[in-house]
Amino acid sequence: MSETVLLLGAGGHARACIDVIEASGNWRVAGLVGLADEVGRQVCGYPVLGTDADLERLRAQCSWALITVGQIKSPDARISLYESARTAGYRFATVVSPKAHVSRHATVGAGTIVMHGAVVNAGASVGANCIVNTAALVEHDAHVDDHCHVSTMAVLNSGVKLGSGTFLGSNACVRQGVTIGRRCVIGMGERVLRDCPDETWLPRSRKS
Repeated sequence: MSETVLLLGAGGHARACIDVIEASGNWRVAGLVGLADEVGRQVCGYPVLGTDADLERLRAQCSWALITVGQIKSPDARISLYESARTAGYRFATVVSPKAHVSRHATVGAGTIVMHGAVVNAGASVGANCIVNTAALVEHDAHVDDHCHVSTMAVLNSGVKLGSGTFLGSNACVRQGVTIGRRCVIGMGERVLRDCPDETWLPRSRKS
C-alpha cells in the first residue's frame, strides 16, 4: 500500500514532481505547502493545505515529506524547508520515476527525486534532498552530495564529485574525475574540465 507524502513547494517544480510521483505508484500526494496566497488553490488537482508555518499541524495528517521547491542560483530555500520539516518530525520520501534507471549498485538519499529518463549508474551515490532532473546522467562512481540539483540533460561522468548545495545547469557536462566544490553554480551548457573550488560560478558573471 502506498504512503501519503506532503509536498513542500507549490510552483512549477512541484507539478513536475507530481507527475513523477503519480507515475511511480509508490506514493500518494496528501497535498502541498506553499505561500500564503497559494493556500486554498489546487496544483494538478491537489490542495495547497497551508504554509511552512503549518508544518507541525500538518504532521498529524502525514508523516512523510518531499521538498518540491526548485533550485537554480541558491539551495537555501530547499535547505530551509528540509530543516524545518526535519525539526517538525517528518520523514523524507525518496522518489524514483519508473522511466528512470537507478542501478541496484547505486545509492540515493532520503528526500531525493530522480525524474523521468534520468540514469544513476553503478557505484554512484546521490545524497539527501537532491534533484536528479529529467534525462540527467550520474555516471558510475560519481558522488553527488546533499542538497544538489543536477538539471535536465546534465552529465556527471565517472568519478565526478559534486559538493553540497551545488547546481549543475541543463546540458552541462563534467569531465571524469573532476571535483566541484560546495554551493557552486554551473551554467547551462558549460563544459567543466578541471576542479572548481567552493562557490564557483560558471560562467564567471553572476548576472541573470
